[in-house]
Amino acid sequence: MVSVAPAGVVRDRKASLLDLKLKRMNELVVRLQEDLNRPRVPTSEACQSIMQYTKNTKDFLVPSVWGPMDKREDPYSPPSKGGCCSIM
Repeated sequence: MVSVAPAGVVRDRKASLLDLKLKRMNELVVRLQEDLNRPRVPTSEACQSIMQYTKNTKDFLVPSVWGPMDKREDPYSPPSKGGCCSIM
C-alpha cells in the first residue's frame, strides 16, 4: 500500500522551502549591499600611500637602507645582559 501525503502538507513544504530560499536571497542582497557601500580607494592612491609609508617609517630589519640603529631604539635587538633584579 502506497501512502500519499495530503495536498495541504505538500503545499506547506513547498511554501516553507520557498520562504527559506527567499530568506537566503534577502541575506545575500544585504551582504552585497554592504560590500557595495564599503569605502574604496583607487589602486594608484593605495600604492602611493604604501610607498610614502615605507619611505617615512624606519624598518629595523633592513639596516642596509636605514643604516645601523641604536640598540635602544631597535625593538628586535637582544635584551641587555644586566637585569634589575637579583634573587637570593
